[in-house]
Amino acid sequence: MRPAPGGGQGSAPSWSKSFARSFPTLFFFVGFNLILFTKRLILAQYLIQFAGFFVATVAALVVGKAVLVANTMPFLRRFDNAPLAYPILFKTVVYTLFVFLARLIEAFVHWAQFIATQLWIFVLFLIYVTATELNDLLGDGELFKIVFTRRSSELKSTRRARIRLLTRLARLTDANSVEVLEDPASAPHTELVAILRNLAQRSEPQKTRAA
Repeated sequence: MRPAPGGGQGSAPSWSKSFARSFPTLFFFVGFNLILFTKRLILAQYLIQFAGFFVATVAALVVGKAVLVANTMPFLRRFDNAPLAYPILFKTVVYTLFVFLARLIEAFVHWAQFIATQLWIFVLFLIYVTATELNDLLGDGELFKIVFTRRSSELKSTRRARIRLLTRLARLTDANSVEVLEDPASAPHTELVAILRNLAQRSEPQKTRAA
């Protein structure tokens, strides 16, 4: 049965894209306001009033726009095939530089405040990029499920079993040619089918819960 146009599963990709575009702004909106709230609590003991909700909101919009612009640059994917630490640090530096340029006018007015804010932006970007890279590595939406929907004991056992199976699969493909793996009469082919069947069986409970 086909879903109705504009509803059901058809609207999921557009909702996902909209959330992906707005996530940087929402993330830094929360992050900046937490920083300002902490600053307000510290200054309160000295009887200094401080309010910067509007400043935090504008900063979040600026950073969110900078992320969207940076994401259109092809060089941002330069280290996507490298170990995870490389793309995380590279994208964190690139995003921070983009925001630095966007906020450069502020530097001529309040230099000390500009540097302090820029340092916090770097830390927030480090957290943001780490989360997004892990989400891309595990699969879109998988990180959210791991953190919020799956039981830790079930996740650990499933993860260990999948890692063992994937390790066996990698060794099998390294040790045998494609022709040998395609031959139904060969032992490597039998082992390959068994590994894939085990992986598929372990994925079925997750698909059943998602449905």
